[in-house]
Amino acid sequence: MGWEITIDRVQRRRERPKDDDLRFGRVFADHMFLMDYESGRGWHDPRIVPYGPLALPPAAAVLHYAQTIFEGLKAYATEDGRVLLFRPRENARRLNASADRLCMPRVDEDVFLDAIRTLVDLERDWVPSARGTSLYIRPLYFATEEDLSLKPSARYTFAIILSPVGSYYPRGMSPTRIFVEPDDIRSAPGGVGAAKTGGNYARCLRTEARASEAGYDQVLWLDGREKRYIEEVGAMNVFFRLDDKIVTPPLTGTILPGITRDSVLRLCGKWGIEAEERKVELREIAEAAGAGRLREAFGAGTAAVIAPIGWLHCGGDEIEINEGETGDFTEEFYEALTGIQTGRVEDGFGWTEEVPGILK
Repeated sequence: MGWEITIDRVQRRRERPKDDDLRFGRVFADHMFLMDYESGRGWHDPRIVPYGPLALPPAAAVLHYAQTIFEGLKAYATEDGRVLLFRPRENARRLNASADRLCMPRVDEDVFLDAIRTLVDLERDWVPSARGTSLYIRPLYFATEEDLSLKPSARYTFAIILSPVGSYYPRGMSPTRIFVEPDDIRSAPGGVGAAKTGGNYARCLRTEARASEAGYDQVLWLDGREKRYIEEVGAMNVFFRLDDKIVTPPLTGTILPGITRDSVLRLCGKWGIEAEERKVELREIAEAAGAGRLREAFGAGTAAVIAPIGWLHCGGDEIEINEGETGDFTEEFYEALTGIQTGRVEDGFGWTEEVPGILK
């Protein structure tokens, strides 16, 4: 496709909410990126337009057969006024892996990255600067063909929207209370658990609503076959510290291959912390807690970065972890990752890239 992004600017800029008023995903920047796909023509018409509603016909395939995928990444303000992206090419690769699973056309990685850079550059005034804040970037695309036949769509719309956000959890880095779900499952072998598609999240809503009503922050999901092995916590990957070893469930196709997850494992390698990717049985965690070997646990994901876990509720029993306090490893991972993301800590991995100032 001929790659030139057209820009239709808003007539009047809105004022960004104050940093201490930000919540996750509640307000959106002035502009959004759009482009379209048509079978035989490919991706075309890349454009930035004022943020607003999208028109969809009632017969659009996404509304019936859920051909939709998305990504999540962030832009961060540095103390010296730059704007940094964190590992954005990994998001492009994961988006295409999701597209492959749902029979959707791939998006060229360079097109994906150029669209994000251009949009964030245009909206750099929307990047908050207070500690713990960032500009959340949500790329998504979905089937738009008007055809009720059960088949891959011939048309799609790709969009990127931006939202200035504060902490994902209202209590910030305070340890979370997690409910271990014994019945409902998030994914199963051979399914789409490793794809970032809307249906994976819709199927979690009932369980998460019940957990919230009972006073818990998130749900810990077990495997769909035996309901013995730990998989994910909420929308995050999960880690446990057993003695001085970090363990996390392996990527076997039923959980999301998290970019923050990979970053934690690579930090373990750099710091000399022993880490294992292996099956983690719930009973093992309960027994380790009883023996004093479960020293800390945390979730890892783009939205929260690192979220300490203070309590696990499973089968009527409550497991307290590290006396309900944030553990040393958890704190170190959080400080390292957020430090790299905001330019406060040297990036020894080449994970960040600066958004160039190309628009006036």
